[in-house]
This record gives sequence, C-alpha cells and structure tokens, in this order.
Amino acid sequence: MFFLTRAPLWIAGFSVCLITLAAAFAPVLLRRRVTLDWLRTNNEVAGFKFATIGVIYAVLLGFAVVTVWDKFSEADNTVSLEAGAAATVFRLAKGIEPDASVALQAAMTAYLKAAIADDWPAMQMGHGSNAATQALSGAYDALLRYQPRDPRGSALMTELLRQLDQVTQARRARLVVSTGIVPGVVWIVLFGGACITIGFTFLFGTKNVYAQALMTGALSLLIFSALLVIVAIDHPFTGSVSVTSEPLQSVLSDLVAPASPLAAE
Repeated sequence: MFFLTRAPLWIAGFSVCLITLAAAFAPVLLRRRVTLDWLRTNNEVAGFKFATIGVIYAVLLGFAVVTVWDKFSEADNTVSLEAGAAATVFRLAKGIEPDASVALQAAMTAYLKAAIADDWPAMQMGHGSNAATQALSGAYDALLRYQPRDPRGSALMTELLRQLDQVTQARRARLVVSTGIVPGVVWIVLFGGACITIGFTFLFGTKNVYAQALMTGALSLLIFSALLVIVAIDHPFTGSVSVTSEPLQSVLSDLVAPASPLAAE
C-alpha cells in the first residue's frame, strides 16, 4: 500500500467516498435481480454468522489501527530523542579543547543538514541516505580524534560518545520504521475482511431497500475510514500525515546559527 501512502490524502478520501457509494448502491441493484422473500430466508442464519465475522474483523481492524498509531507516535518521539541527543553533543563539545570542539560541532552540523536535506526525502522512498550515513561517521571520526588530558576530559569524552550513540540508535530506528509498519499479508487480510464483512450485508433482506442501502453505506464508510487511517500513517515519514524534521531543524537554528559569524552580523 506504499503507493496509497505517498498519494495526496484527498485521493484516498475520494476513493473511500466512491467505495461507500458503490457499497450503498449494491443492495438496490441486487434487489432488482433477487426477490425480497429469497433474501429474507437468509436473515436468521446470515445474521448469526455476520455477528461472528463482524466481531473478528472489528478486533483485527482495531488492533491494526492501535498498532500503527503507536508506531507513528514512537517515530515522532524517536526524532525528538535524536534532536535532544544532538543538542547535548553541541553543548558538551564546548567543554573540550577548542580544535576538537570546532571539528565536532562542524561534523554534527554537517550530519543534521544531511539528515534534513537527504535522509527525509530518502525515507519517503523507504530507505536512508548515504550522505547522512557518511556525515554521522564523520562526527564519530571528529570525536575519536580528541585525546582527553585529564579526568574531566575523559568524562566529557565518555558522555559525548554516549550521546552520539543515541543519535545513531535514533536514526537507525527511524530508518527501520520508514519501510512500513503493516506487513503485506496483513494488508490482504484487512482488505479481504472488509470486502467479506460488507458483502455479508447484501444477503439480508429488509422491506425498505433504501434503509438497507443506508446501513450498508454507513458500515462501508466506517470500515474504509479506519483503513484510510492505517494507510495514511503506515509509513510515518511519507505522505500528507508524516513525522517532520522540525526537531532537527530547531537544533540547527538554536545552536548552530547563533554561533555563526554571519549570524552575529
């Protein structure tokens, strides 16, 4: 469903409306070919089976919505943690020797710019950016060239490595989740279950066919709206509803720009 995630949200919403109209109109067409008495004979048996199918599908659909929302929130928190660790690196770097401090801050600046400019567009395609990977390796190289001369420097070195490791872990976590949350087999079950659940309503017979059409349309709208939510946030860094790079941009604007000579002018 990657193509639906990348599509504008209004296209998916319009598709849901078309499906709802088609599902609502189906009982009217069916009534023209099948008599009401024949459909009424299915009400008792079909009603029992429909209740079972409805409960099973509702549990599956609800579990899928909760899971993708939880992963989406986790991706948002991951970016915030990455930004927080990067900001800590900038602040701690001011406590080491000037040459090492300048090199480390420059390397972290290059990484943040690469993450914003290259990683986010790459994650929209489900993978990471080599430029951001190399920039992060450059930050490690800049830090490892620093040789502490006293216990204070050693403590700063240890903490800087820990914070840089958190940046690496956070980046790896967002790259993994950018590939998608819902497996392909689950998509088949979700859409197959939706078709089966809505199709079961065609087997019922009521005297007022338009009331039945309205009920079928309402059920279709509810089911496919939930599926739309899953599609929209299945890839947290892709589509209209996505996690942005704003936390990383804030680190650049707050900690890098004020230190720039051009900014001071």
